[in-house]
Amino acid sequence: MTAVNNSVRNTARLIGAGLRALLVLTVVCGVLYPLVVTAVAQAAFPRQANGSEVRSHGKVVGSSLIGQRYDKGKDKNGNPVPDLKFFQPRPSAGLGSNRANGVNTRYDLQVSGASNLGATNTDLVKAVKERKQWVSETYGVPESKVPADAVTSSGSGLDPDISPAYARLQADRVAEENHLPGGTVRQLVTRHTDARTLGFMGEPRVNVLELNLALRDLVEGRAKR
Repeated sequence: MTAVNNSVRNTARLIGAGLRALLVLTVVCGVLYPLVVTAVAQAAFPRQANGSEVRSHGKVVGSSLIGQRYDKGKDKNGNPVPDLKFFQPRPSAGLGSNRANGVNTRYDLQVSGASNLGATNTDLVKAVKERKQWVSETYGVPESKVPADAVTSSGSGLDPDISPAYARLQADRVAEENHLPGGTVRQLVTRHTDARTLGFMGEPRVNVLELNLALRDLVEGRAKR
């Protein structure tokens, strides 16, 4: 009987210790730690902590970390039609048409990820060729001059940046569509080209949202003159 009582007491003691540990860890890891991290983030990095929001005229228009499309409607098949008054982002994981990979052609935040198609996949090859032809015809450059990021998506499918080469390639057509001097728009691209992080990480890049907002402000400013 004594052995049974000792066993019950030991079990109760272990359960009590486990519950106390659970309570302490819940308070520390589930309450105190998140509060401290949130407070430090809001104090030291408020913009990043709030999603790297981009504002225009006092309104949030997007995030500098997430790409978005710039369309003027849809064609008869329901595919988005790019608005060439704006700089276009790199393709999302769908690479050109809704049929291409069936993953994400419209920067849908609920579907983030790569297509995982290999370089020899026929759907991928077809989509890249179609996109290269479109870029070549739309912007009046040889297909050999089309940058890789103009025809391929990023690993997330939500990349907010394009290469300076792709931005410069679009500059003259964007200038024409907005009745602006080509040199003015090319200078805008240069001003919004970010160098490698810390001088050696990554590649030079252009944030499409921020560039298009600057372009819109330029167009609106000229219209008011």
